[in-house]
Amino acid sequence: MKRLLATGLLLVSGLASAQGVTLPEPQIVALENGATFIVHEKRDVPLVGISAIVRGGAVTDPEGKAGLASLLASMLEKGAGERDAAAFAETVDAAGATLSTRVGLESITISGEFLSKDVGLAVELLTDMLRAPALDRSEFVKLRDRQIDLISAAKDTNLPGLLPLYGAAWLFADHPYGTAVDGDETSLANIAHRDLKGFYEDFVGADRLVISVVGDIDAPEIITALTEAFADWRPAAQPLPDVPAAEPQSGRRVLLIDKPGATQTYFWLGNVGVARDFAQRAELDIANTLFGGRFTSLLVDEMRTKAGLTYSARSSLSRPTQPGSFAIVSFTKTDTTIVAIDLALDLLEHMREEGFSEELVTSGKNYILGQFAPRLETSSQLAGQFSGLQAAGLDASYINDYGAAIAGAAGEDIQSVITSVYPAADDLVFAIIGDAELIRNDIAKYGPVTEMAITEPRFTP
Repeated sequence: MKRLLATGLLLVSGLASAQGVTLPEPQIVALENGATFIVHEKRDVPLVGISAIVRGGAVTDPEGKAGLASLLASMLEKGAGERDAAAFAETVDAAGATLSTRVGLESITISGEFLSKDVGLAVELLTDMLRAPALDRSEFVKLRDRQIDLISAAKDTNLPGLLPLYGAAWLFADHPYGTAVDGDETSLANIAHRDLKGFYEDFVGADRLVISVVGDIDAPEIITALTEAFADWRPAAQPLPDVPAAEPQSGRRVLLIDKPGATQTYFWLGNVGVARDFAQRAELDIANTLFGGRFTSLLVDEMRTKAGLTYSARSSLSRPTQPGSFAIVSFTKTDTTIVAIDLALDLLEHMREEGFSEELVTSGKNYILGQFAPRLETSSQLAGQFSGLQAAGLDASYINDYGAAIAGAAGEDIQSVITSVYPAADDLVFAIIGDAELIRNDIAKYGPVTEMAITEPRFTP
């Protein structure tokens, strides 16, 4: 592959049209207590999308009690207002609606889709979830114990799902971004019902809340309904923690998670990457798409198609408020562990040194823009975009300028981002799950090895 040229790239015709994808302009209302509402009428189909974000998430978990925010998010669905868990679920189902929660490092999100005739019910349920969750003790115990069982079972059935948890914990060590969002067996066992109630009072409140409603609605009516529901709500009792920026790691260190009898080795190679507001997001997205962000990426082509070492290989970039992680993730047969890892390292260095051809860059641009436009079509998608941007402190230009930035990204700028963001192969943190007896000696060549058993109830040694 030849190095990227500084000259402009010849783009195929599809790029120009995709550049024009922009967000509509919604109505935004901010209450004195800090709650913010974003409302937009979209009357093409009789549906309403709702997205509510509470800023916080796993970074607010108390020390030793990782998974508390995750448990709270799940408990919001287990009864609220005058409805217990069963009645709440039956109400949603009877309306033919969807309503679910999820948690991330920095937020708790409630997402829903309702028929437009049931928008009043949607506001009622959302209000109850946020302001009057049942937080029933018996439901909490069942949920907590089930989560512990799921993590334990995953150590036999879902090693790929656990691998990034070990990787992030190893990379970020004592940093909040190393927190396992759903907790681990030890931290979950440490969480009591009183912790759940205290966490709700401390970290859930109007000053953290962003609600967006998009669809076949009357905007003034929705704004009035939301204002009546949340204008007198209290703020959260505790401030959000300050999350420092983690420093990129120099040199190598290896975490080996011993899974006796494993016939495959799973590996995560990473370092600190960039934050959400990284200025050259478009150039980075092009580079990562071509390196390991699509099925025809460099990693897949070389490691799967040509070498036959794996079924899957990818590169990922997490971009929270502070710099998140970059990682190469793959797996291979135990006896090809070193061959596969060495190839991944070689490909990383190859990209840093050689970049990508103009033809590949054009292909990457088309891929990104082709995937981008369909994410802004439905009411639910738009609601999620509105609330996500607002909660992150970003404006519409983050979306509206993206297509043009992708299309106009120059070769020299892409190469500059590659060499500045992607770590050298000698500066990586390794998390490897496999049969230690068979691979321990071989992987020692990558750097100092710390070993732990996969049966240990935490994701760090």
